[in-house]
Amino acid sequence: MYPLISVVLPAKNEQGNIGQLIEELHVALTGNVEFEILVIDDGSTDNTVEEALRAGQACIAEEFCQQQVAHGSHTPLPSPRKSRVSVLSHPVSCGQSTAIHTGISHARGEWIVTADSDGQNDPADIPALLKLALQCQAPHFCIAGYRQKRLDTSWVRFQSKVANAIRQTILRDGVPDSGCGLKLFPKQTFLALPYFDHMHRFLPCLIKRLNGEIVVCPVNHRNREAGQSNYNAWNRAWAGIIDLMGVLWLRKRTKYPPSVTLHTGQMSDE
Repeated sequence: MYPLISVVLPAKNEQGNIGQLIEELHVALTGNVEFEILVIDDGSTDNTVEEALRAGQACIAEEFCQQQVAHGSHTPLPSPRKSRVSVLSHPVSCGQSTAIHTGISHARGEWIVTADSDGQNDPADIPALLKLALQCQAPHFCIAGYRQKRLDTSWVRFQSKVANAIRQTILRDGVPDSGCGLKLFPKQTFLALPYFDHMHRFLPCLIKRLNGEIVVCPVNHRNREAGQSNYNAWNRAWAGIIDLMGVLWLRKRTKYPPSVTLHTGQMSDE
């Protein structure tokens, strides 16, 4: 029913979050879809890598035990498969967009799911994104999460509201929550996009530029359990202004026909 799904998790110093997130992803996806999880360690200085690998092994062991129970203790089962979790490491921090690009470049899945590694995106929302993706008719599409009930501080919510309003006025991509990391799109769609730093903030607009279909899906929002955010108001605002102008330029300079008709000449037999 679904193609292979690659869950791409850019992570920098997410010890205390990444392990729990991987466990929740296994619970949400196992039995519903074939999937892999790629954690892109973006120059972490903590134990993010070790925690991710341990969680992956623990999930496979748990899955094997559940299979034994389901088949009966006397039924021989094949040895547990290798972990669904792979970790790709950058020696230094290159930013979230580069981490996502690294992950997708190494992904085996036909569809990509991105999520933040801090645990604020809920893996239980992914099945809803998958169902919406099946309904898309265009070859290029993006299912974009929308955190309707955000748990951030009032100041962060105010910043986001202003930023999204400005962004919508300029780009008009139909996405009310550009900062939500939970998205689903085809791998080939992403590879057709121009790569630049901070591009992850503009994926719906860039995909729409390819005549892609954009669908918004309400999702949950949760508190960060450990660590601290890698962003602040200053780096979000300054980078956002520069990138917004660049994406606007790209959109205005792009022209794709809605369709292409092939005409071929045939020689008459007479």
